[in-house]
Amino acid sequence: MGNALKDIEQVESSLWEAADQLRANSKLTSSEYVMPVLGIIFLRHAANRYTAARAAIEADQAAGKMPKRPLIQADFKKRRAMLLPPEARFDALLRLPKDANLGAALVSAMHAIEAEFAPLVGQLPKDYESFDPGLLENLLRIFDSETLRAATGDVFGRIYEYFLMKFAMQGAQDSGEFFTPPALVQTIVNVIEPDHGIVFDPACGSGGMFVQSSHFIEDRGADTSHRVTFYGQEKTGTTIRLAKMNLAVHGLEGDIREANSFYEDVHHLKEGKPLWGNCDFVMANPPFNVDMVDASRAAGDCRLPFGLPGTTKNKQTKKETVSNGNYLWISYFWSYLNARGRAGFVMSSQASSGGHGEATVRRKLVETGDVDVMIAIRANFFYTRSVPCELWHLDRGKPEARRDQVLMIDARNVYRKVTRKIYDFSPEQLTNLTAIVWLYRGQTQRFLDLVAGYFDRIRDEIALIEEAVLAFEDSLVEIEDGVKTFADGVGAIAEIEESQKQPLADALAELTETESAYETDRASLIDALATFVEVTTKTPPAGNADQHAARHAFAPLAERIKGLVKQIDLLYKLAARAAQLAQDLARDESVGANSFARDVKALPRRLKQLDAERKTAVEQLKLAVYFHRQILWLQERFSEAEFIAVPGLCKAVTRAEIAAADWSLTPGRYVGVAPTEEDEDFDFERTLRDIHVELADLNREAAELAARIQENFEKIP
Repeated sequence: MGNALKDIEQVESSLWEAADQLRANSKLTSSEYVMPVLGIIFLRHAANRYTAARAAIEADQAAGKMPKRPLIQADFKKRRAMLLPPEARFDALLRLPKDANLGAALVSAMHAIEAEFAPLVGQLPKDYESFDPGLLENLLRIFDSETLRAATGDVFGRIYEYFLMKFAMQGAQDSGEFFTPPALVQTIVNVIEPDHGIVFDPACGSGGMFVQSSHFIEDRGADTSHRVTFYGQEKTGTTIRLAKMNLAVHGLEGDIREANSFYEDVHHLKEGKPLWGNCDFVMANPPFNVDMVDASRAAGDCRLPFGLPGTTKNKQTKKETVSNGNYLWISYFWSYLNARGRAGFVMSSQASSGGHGEATVRRKLVETGDVDVMIAIRANFFYTRSVPCELWHLDRGKPEARRDQVLMIDARNVYRKVTRKIYDFSPEQLTNLTAIVWLYRGQTQRFLDLVAGYFDRIRDEIALIEEAVLAFEDSLVEIEDGVKTFADGVGAIAEIEESQKQPLADALAELTETESAYETDRASLIDALATFVEVTTKTPPAGNADQHAARHAFAPLAERIKGLVKQIDLLYKLAARAAQLAQDLARDESVGANSFARDVKALPRRLKQLDAERKTAVEQLKLAVYFHRQILWLQERFSEAEFIAVPGLCKAVTRAEIAAADWSLTPGRYVGVAPTEEDEDFDFERTLRDIHVELADLNREAAELAARIQENFEKIP
């Protein structure tokens, strides 16, 4: 992980902690707080875009690339920014006098922006006047740090999405259902690759599918606005506001309308054609297992080519309802696609094996040959519900050679733990799962390029190792020299018995001996790593055989890196023990009064710095091993860089096999169980980290519960 990414993550975390602390102290619920906070993030972002665009315009004017004239909105729109009215500029709000009505000023700012930017009309939050002025001022100042004043649109997009995620975890707005976890959205995007044409989400929530599609396009060097057009439907007006703000924060636009997609298809293309049957890509995370859809309103819908999945009579209303809305959604998604369109969507895990009318619809869908990839996801990926799910992927333009096959991936054993209750995919896990799809599609070069990219990452991380370990060593020597000076001074004091002096002398001797062995091993390892970098830079491993050879060449280096990590950890422990013994001796009056004992007081601070540099060095060393482990994961399963069935992970299943299994599309039914293997590379630290995450969550929940009990107790008369 690069330093820039770490910095962004730290900014996200610190901003959330500060903003959520303000909420907690204000007694506001997260639902009351979510829109106003996101509105302030939007204002900060709009101000940054305005400032950057204005600087670019003025530079063009100075260079004679555009005439010197009063600026207009079109000048800014070309640069994906808004010509902000003076009253809507972040610095102007911060400069308001103390007695000004900040809530009213924020409302005026939102109105002014809506007047200049049509897609946001009626969408920005305006309920600031009910907020405490001090809270609003503190919120503005939280988002006015030097880091944020210089932040780009990408950073603000991340911050906005991070806050959406955190609010979803708190259950704000319809139990958090407005937000699909990024790991699931990114998986869908990676499989269907929405890089052109019409992208439609009929249950668009806060617009995450559109934003991730934009990232996908721009990561490949293209301009989203020139490549795709976004259309969305969403039944909740408040959620539409979140989506439109989300798009605006990312410099995007989309046609998002309020509608109940079970019954309504409200979009039409400029040519007068319906959206139905003309979409290049459909993406969605619809509400699961809805059982109150009016069958009479849905019957005969042109978006249901496979018919209704089954109905039942509602005992209260006496009306026929669709037994389960899952297959309405699935039929809709398929029907919106054009002849070469692709769809990716999240669906309840029970849908892939549902019986009766659902099985009939599923059979008809499978018989089209358009079901492409099914991915099983374990429980706890969602923030507000723990159910497992599956990601369905359809491809109406699937090549003839694969029309009789469906790729089944069981990813339930692939995850990382975010909190005690929430899991996701690491970026590398996500990419490795995508690589399976590439091989299934015969895209061998993409697989090889991925492995080559991991070798690039190994070299990048190796380049940072020496600086990190030398910083640790410098701090270690500083502590060691200080303790030695102290030990020498203590040695000259006759009043101190040898039995008191000896433990410190022994600790220093062990530290010196361990340090000497470490320095030899470190120097040898750095040289060996430099040789690996030189060889693989001169002749990059591009082919499969060369990549296997390079992986095997690095394997012993990976083991030596793990050994060096253990030595660094031991050196820190030995230095801490020696420092503690010195501090204990310094408490003796005959020792503490001497000048050589003065520096002992600084040892806790120096140890804290040493520990921080230990963690940095250890993390840097482990990163090189981490990317080697990604190569190992891929090559052990797909050694020939070709798709094969991997027990417990993936299999390409024929239509005949699906028919024999009652038309089930559940991956676990086909891929089998992975053979039990001894984990020779057990990640003890990761296990401890997971335990720490769980403990931290439990402590936080306990503190919140105690505070709630105390608050309720105080209310008792």
